[in-house]
Amino acid sequence: MDKYEEFKNAIGRAKKIVVMTGAGISCPPPTNIKDFRSADGLYSKGNEFNIPTEEILSYRFFKNHPQEFFKFYRENLVYPNALYNDAHKFFANLEKSKEVVIITQNIDGLHTKAGSSNVLEIHGSVFKNHCISCGKHYDLKNISLEDVPTCECGGIIKPNVVLYGEGLDDELLMDAREYLAYADLLIVVGTSLTVYPAARLVKNFKGKDFIIINKSNTQYDDMATLVFHEDILDVIHNVEKKMSVGSRK
Repeated sequence: MDKYEEFKNAIGRAKKIVVMTGAGISCPPPTNIKDFRSADGLYSKGNEFNIPTEEILSYRFFKNHPQEFFKFYRENLVYPNALYNDAHKFFANLEKSKEVVIITQNIDGLHTKAGSSNVLEIHGSVFKNHCISCGKHYDLKNISLEDVPTCECGGIIKPNVVLYGEGLDDELLMDAREYLAYADLLIVVGTSLTVYPAARLVKNFKGKDFIIINKSNTQYDDMATLVFHEDILDVIHNVEKKMSVGSRK
């Protein structure tokens, strides 16, 4: 039995599936968003400020240098017209027959755009923003209008994304742990599982089947029942073919 057949069978026997995704799932076409840690990723290419990317994406930098922060943020993290790809759609389609929860580190909103209905965006979303003074909520168009977006009260509008130096939402983390604890199948896609506390969530999984799809090695490869160090779309397309053949029998 080949690995794609095993992947298909794991889906078939699962009732509750958790899919954990990182930047890698949004790299393939037609999405084409750059990831963070690969050779040509956001952290590797440098920037016009000659400042480490982690520093630019910190809450301290946002507070002290909002104009520079928003210039970098708009140019590198906001892709309002990005299209979801076949991997996003594959996991959305699984909801037709399975209970599926997406736990994503991504802020691009593409799982929701693809049709997934239960998405935990543990690092936030570029489509949600709020005034740091009065708390009023704003959508993405307000972020795009001016150098430093400001509320009608005069406060700065901050994207609802988790910056370095900020903690993740405790309620979202609690929900993620609970979903993982009761899942039959965990599928990790496009993340090196090095960013904490998100990476630590994997330890809450107690189910039978654990699948990793990531081009590079992860610290959890030895724990997984199946590991694919291959192109994400190649894996997804091969599994879809197996599922299609099985449905015609």
